[in-house]
Amino acid sequence: MKLYLVMVMRRPQFDAAVVPAHQRFLDELRAEGRVERYGPFADRTGGAYLLQAADLAEARTIAHRDPTHVSGGWDVAVYEWQAH
Repeated sequence: MKLYLVMVMRRPQFDAAVVPAHQRFLDELRAEGRVERYGPFADRTGGAYLLQAADLAEARTIAHRDPTHVSGGWDVAVYEWQAH
């Protein structure tokens, strides 16, 4: 499994009601052993999570199930992260 950094950034039209569903999504991924860490940025413009996946395609597929992406109110970017 490789490590991917998923960044979710709020757009001006984001819906705050999506946040609880997003948090449940992350909790489910953590229970599956897919997410190590997650959290919001201090300025509340968005957040990030560390996702484990076999490849970039799988990481994007998972990230695109995130309610933040599905709602259309957030920009979601996925990067393969070669952390040390």
